[in-house]
Amino acid sequence: MNAWPGVWMAAMRAIAAGAVLLLAACVQLPVYTSLPVDVRPSPNFGERRPGFVIIHHTTNDTAERAVATLTDPLRQVSAHYLVSRDGRIIYLVDETMRAWHAGDSYWGGNRDINSASIGIELDNNGREPFAEPQIAALLLLLADVKARWNIPTANFLGHGDVAPGRKVDPSAWFPWQRLAAAGFGLWCDPPYDPAP
Repeated sequence: MNAWPGVWMAAMRAIAAGAVLLLAACVQLPVYTSLPVDVRPSPNFGERRPGFVIIHHTTNDTAERAVATLTDPLRQVSAHYLVSRDGRIIYLVDETMRAWHAGDSYWGGNRDINSASIGIELDNNGREPFAEPQIAALLLLLADVKARWNIPTANFLGHGDVAPGRKVDPSAWFPWQRLAAAGFGLWCDPPYDPAP
């Protein structure tokens, strides 16, 4: 059996991936925020208008590993922003474009959450508390995005909210109560004991 067709196809895929990375490096993302951000264009997107924000954690151990994943054309996954543990905001996909972060998801009759949301990844492995500089930067970014797109308070959600049973991020360590107090998402206190 001739192995050359398989080798040839692998080589062509590698060349195509390299070409996409080179083109992505040349793309100038419009920067909507006045916050300091590192711009790292990802080639994984399509056009749309956001009405939700979906918050994720990366499961990676470093922000640079997360950037590598979110900008790899072979992985076909991306987000609009990544917030590192030290509070650095990394801008990956133009907010008017459809990043590929929510996957098979559903919320309020919408079965294509990617087309209606801004995805924000938090550099966190899901097994530890979120760093204070990271949450402080996230709150600034959320305020900026909310003002720009007029996103309702109830439309700040976790990946686990829109993909229950499939995803659990941004993990039980995430400070939802703090975000809700700042106007990003809802928080419900535990129910009271029933009346005697």
